[in-house]
Amino acid sequence: MHDAANPIPREAAIAAVDEAIRSRQSVRAFLPTPVGRTTVEELLRLASRSASGSNIQPWRVRVIAGDAKIRLTQAIFDAVAHDGFEPYQREWNYYPVRWREPFLGRRRKIGWDMYSLLGVAKGDFEGTQQARMRNYEFFGAPVGMIFTLDEDLEIGSWLDLGIFLGSIMIAARGHGLHTCPQAAFADFHGVIRPLLNIPENEVIICGMALGHIDRDASVNALETERADLDAFATFDGL
Repeated sequence: MHDAANPIPREAAIAAVDEAIRSRQSVRAFLPTPVGRTTVEELLRLASRSASGSNIQPWRVRVIAGDAKIRLTQAIFDAVAHDGFEPYQREWNYYPVRWREPFLGRRRKIGWDMYSLLGVAKGDFEGTQQARMRNYEFFGAPVGMIFTLDEDLEIGSWLDLGIFLGSIMIAARGHGLHTCPQAAFADFHGVIRPLLNIPENEVIICGMALGHIDRDASVNALETERADLDAFATFDGL
């Protein structure tokens, strides 16, 4: 069966989309294999079809690679070496101020699982810090992205940006690439702004690594659990 607007057979199209969603993971070790600008542009064009309230398309993206990416990483490393992490805080809260279940348990579970794969034992402060710093190298990915929103936009635009980020991650899988969304970059907004010419009226929301997965890296064997359907969905009249 063919759709006039889509020459791919319906069954094949369903299978391709399902596989892209199922195979998406937050990759924390990438190969240095380059990703061309044309590919990145295509992914962003695809993602720009994401839904947004009244089609305002609020997202902004700075794509960096090569020397530009190295400079950003080094600037953050230098800031941490000089000041530690404490002075660097994001401009917004990602997580709840007071943790509760089931969210606390889920957070702890993925943390324990990931550090176990990395060989970082509980109480290993140095190992934990080394793992944390890998964020700012985009986990070795050849392409990094920094996402912002204008500061006067409201929560609906944050939702729009989330949809856009998800679309990039799924589109990447269609091109044989992997990603890792990284809120960690928001902590270093003061370091990042001058390097990427981001004005003060834009809020730095997150970064994202893009590249080819290193399948030999143990951390990429991390399997995140998902709640059963009845834990988050109800049906009435269906």
